Amino acid sequence: MSHVIVVDLGYGDAGKGTVVDWLCATRPVHAVVRFNGGGQAAHNVVLPDGRWHTFAQFGAGTFQPGVRTHLSRFMVVDPLALAVEADHLAMIGVPDALDRLTVDAWALLTTPYHRAANRAREVARGAGRHGSCGMGVGETIAYDLAHPGEAPRVGDCATPGVLRERLAALRDRLTAELGPLDAPPVDDCVAAFTAFAERVSIVDGDYLTTLLRSGTCVFEGAQGVLLDEWYGFHPYTTWSTTTFANAERLLAEAGMAGHATRLGVLRIVTTRHGPGPLVTEDPNLPFIDPRNPTNPWQGPFRFGHFDAVAHRYALDVAGGVDGLALTHLDLASPQLKICRRYDWTERLVPGPAGDLDHQATLTEQLLRSRPEYDEPVSDWITTVEDELARPVVLSSHGPTAKDKSTRGSLLAPVPAASS
Repeated sequence: MSHVIVVDLGYGDAGKGTVVDWLCATRPVHAVVRFNGGGQAAHNVVLPDGRWHTFAQFGAGTFQPGVRTHLSRFMVVDPLALAVEADHLAMIGVPDALDRLTVDAWALLTTPYHRAANRAREVARGAGRHGSCGMGVGETIAYDLAHPGEAPRVGDCATPGVLRERLAALRDRLTAELGPLDAPPVDDCVAAFTAFAERVSIVDGDYLTTLLRSGTCVFEGAQGVLLDEWYGFHPYTTWSTTTFANAERLLAEAGMAGHATRLGVLRIVTTRHGPGPLVTEDPNLPFIDPRNPTNPWQGPFRFGHFDAVAHRYALDVAGGVDGLALTHLDLASPQLKICRRYDWTERLVPGPAGDLDHQATLTEQLLRSRPEYDEPVSDWITTVEDELARPVVLSSHGPTAKDKSTRGSLLAPVPAASS
């Protein structure tokens, strides 16, 4: 049994969802395990028959019958957003997504108070916005750090008295700090979250060990390594560990350290949604992404040429990969270039883990950097392999699983066992 960990080596939006869907469609995958982020994720999956869903909390393998989703303790769970997502899945022919869902009781709970506080802080930053999605995920983690032991968790949803006490304390603290919040009364939240606890399977930490020993699992990361809370370009980061670290920790706790293939996802156009460094940004590139429209929180979706310098850095801080999945090859054109070096370096040096002063200095340097380009790219797969010194084991020329091709044996499709 070999599990697979899928991590984005850019700023997110590289195509993790479609890669996870392809993995679940080409081998007998038992479950998709989410190991970071929360309701702000947006992993798009398109089926050959045209159905499309943006997976935020459900695993991107949910279109495949029988594939379960497990939200680990590293997830930040938003029950209200989860219900909306389940409704959309049911509308397009997947009525049992909630039946196939398990949630770790220790996962933090995102509430309307977190969301309202998140938006109030981001608005107050004015031109200095960090690029938050406005979903309250970072606010949820910040509250837990400030008030350890008092932050609402998924397990509290099964104990209305405890939940009500924690929600009231949360609301009162945030209101005292930020003023009135655009959020419903505590009793309304208690009713909704209690209903959530009655509908889904809330499990303890031992459940994941059983799940991992029951069959092949795909660990689906959220956001991208270049947005990592410790190694990203501070302050334009997410409050989440976006490398392989959380997944590797869960595997080690289950006694399965090293039992997973590490897959890094990249698109041939380096993109970013929200402010922050994007050294190769080029407004003249003729691309649009209909699934990443301009929104009030992150602004326009930004396109740049393939930034090998930034992606080398992502590989370094993530500890390397067994293979690369290269997506959006259908966008290759003579206009699209590869940046092998900036005007001052071809390699970014990571600082010590958690040294945010170092990361802020690096950010300032990147905001002043200029890309340098060479000859046009004729063979994107070979060029990316050469620049990043890693094999491309999966290529994608379109949005569906049928648009994927394997290279080598690492991710060769595995037929289902005959009965």
